[in-house]
Amino acid sequence: MIARYTLPSMVKLWTEDNRFRLMLEVEVAACEAMAQLGLIPAKAAKTIRKKAAFKVSEIHEFERVTKHDVTAFIKSVTKAVGPEARYIHKGLTSSDVLDTALSLQICQAIDVLLDELKLNISALRRQALRYKDVPMMGRSHGVHAEPVTFGLKMLLFYEEFKRSQERLENARRNMAYGKISGAVGTYANIDPRVEARTLRILGLKTAPVSTQVLQRDRHAEVMAALAVLGGSLEKLSTEIRHLQKTETLEAEEPFSEGQTGSSAMPHKRNPVNCERITGLARLLRCNALAALENIALWHERDISHSSVERIILPDSFIAAHFMLSQMREVIEGLQVYPENMLDNIGRTRGLIFSQRALLALIDKGLSREEAYKIIQKNAMRTWKDKKLDLCALLLQEPEVRTRFSVAEVKALFGLDYHLKHVDTIFRRVLGTTAKGGQTK
Repeated sequence: MIARYTLPSMVKLWTEDNRFRLMLEVEVAACEAMAQLGLIPAKAAKTIRKKAAFKVSEIHEFERVTKHDVTAFIKSVTKAVGPEARYIHKGLTSSDVLDTALSLQICQAIDVLLDELKLNISALRRQALRYKDVPMMGRSHGVHAEPVTFGLKMLLFYEEFKRSQERLENARRNMAYGKISGAVGTYANIDPRVEARTLRILGLKTAPVSTQVLQRDRHAEVMAALAVLGGSLEKLSTEIRHLQKTETLEAEEPFSEGQTGSSAMPHKRNPVNCERITGLARLLRCNALAALENIALWHERDISHSSVERIILPDSFIAAHFMLSQMREVIEGLQVYPENMLDNIGRTRGLIFSQRALLALIDKGLSREEAYKIIQKNAMRTWKDKKLDLCALLLQEPEVRTRFSVAEVKALFGLDYHLKHVDTIFRRVLGTTAKGGQTK
């Protein structure tokens, strides 16, 4: 699994090479904007566009002396461009380049993440439709409650992942901003028109007001969206892990031929992918907290955020992309056992129909208190004695027998009653395309 993941585009986006490439795009676009406004010679801008380049190894060598990554970067570019390089970085401050390039980088990363998220959403939709009518036990507090369908469970995650898509798209919109406003953001040494044209070339919007940096609430929103996505991935992972427990075994993540579950116990089939996703979700939450801490910088800027972001942004995006990749494999290869679901529904011998029996007694004239007392008394007997079932016990109750026929009591213990609105829920979520599913 890990080896398969070593070369995707998400990892490449967070390399030094891509970071410096985006910084170079910002510098070149600024020169082109200045040339359009007649602030530098047009010929110089063309030369800069043609010759601008850098060498990562050279930047590292210069940075050992400068102790400043942007000045080291500019020295490397200057070496490649020649005399016209004197126009590069004219009137700009380091954060103009760094923050604008980072906005581009984050937008790239969100786009890659959204592509993988959409594949997960499609996979959940297919599984929801496939198992729309397959009944299983609904549980609250981990205890049998009332029947649901496995399709409904998948539909819930489909809808939840769609909300994560909306959050990421909205975070991308708020992140697609740059600033070329100079030191402390006052445009003292750079014409605001240069900023507008530069950002138009780059496909970004202009921050209406900035200090020396783009404000970090934008970055925190992105990280919060990643953390919420991680929470939803963890939620689905935890659900599958519960369903995969030996005592339950209603669904399990795929287990490939030759895979080993344990070095000691050859029989083991462990939910390792879901456990891995669960663990990485914790990382996303911690990193989101660090991003929130970055919002409050001193006055017009400090760099306390910078070192943090160089860790949390690549780590979080790469982790989130990996989690989605793993989850898609789990969803698409999910092993589902409808027969075990039916067996588990029957394990509590009719207890799960207690509410319907309660309401039926109320409809026949008993007070809620009287009806609840009758049902609960027999339900507790059923819990304690595995030879008993709730339907048979209720047929022995005088208050029940005088109001219902035997057939009417037995009819209270059917699955169809609980699942009659499943189609309604699917239509509400998927519209008229909510078709498909297995028979019960």
